[in-house]
Amino acid sequence: MRLLRRWPAWCLIAAIGLPGFAHAQESGRLLATSGVAQIEGAAGGGLVPWALIAGYGTRDAIGAEAHYTFDALPSFTLHGAGAAVGLYNRVELSYTHQWFDTGSTGAKLGLGSGYQFQLDVIGAKVRLFGDAVYDQDSWIPQVAAGMQYKTSSNGSVLRAIGARSADGEDYYLSATKLFLAQSVLVDATVRATKANQFGLLGFGGDRDQGYTAQFEGSAALLLRQDFAIGAEVRTKPDNLGFAHEGTAYDIFAAYFVNKNLSATVAFTALGPIANQGNQNGVYFSLVGGF
Repeated sequence: MRLLRRWPAWCLIAAIGLPGFAHAQESGRLLATSGVAQIEGAAGGGLVPWALIAGYGTRDAIGAEAHYTFDALPSFTLHGAGAAVGLYNRVELSYTHQWFDTGSTGAKLGLGSGYQFQLDVIGAKVRLFGDAVYDQDSWIPQVAAGMQYKTSSNGSVLRAIGARSADGEDYYLSATKLFLAQSVLVDATVRATKANQFGLLGFGGDRDQGYTAQFEGSAALLLRQDFAIGAEVRTKPDNLGFAHEGTAYDIFAAYFVNKNLSATVAFTALGPIANQGNQNGVYFSLVGGF
């Protein structure tokens, strides 16, 4: 019973029966090398998944984290909550539920005040080769491939605004390089997607209904062992005729209290959303795990 109180149930479900379960709390990786929680639940920056695996588990251990994210925008608010498990610093499994609250803007859009778009994101990531920490004598980055399956419960509204589907999959390839001597991390990610506004407004549209390749990038500077600043960019497809969609950016600061808790604050510029002008806001993320 003491073990059940100590570990969340979702971590136990993921770990029971796997070799190395007894070492699940051996958080052997360096502080901050798990990244923070990306808005869709993957380990990475706020906008961009990195090739790093969630949690601090080494190749002989399991790591895990739970997260909550919030983005306050002029016309909307975006919330997200979920969890991720890292298996032996090789495989990552994640889940996030997002709710996009239209507030008073919902009435302007004919949806009703406070209307919410709901999105569930199930993710998987596999480290293919490289080690961001230990390969300091090589230019080869850590490289991972991932996918995110996204499904919305707002199908009828999404089809009314021109989306082709309420669910879809993103596929991405991330390369992350950590320069320990310079305390610098850089990441480049290529994503195949047809998601509108990260999937919150469905997939595909009247302008384009197929997959397109989008670029995502991050750069971070570790000012102290426990404090990092950085910036990110993420391009997005522009599928819906009724509303232009632009590139998203952020500038962030992340504080790693310890390996069990981190907090991130960012300025986000998500571009125009649903004809409501550029949505620039403040992002907050809290991550707890091991």
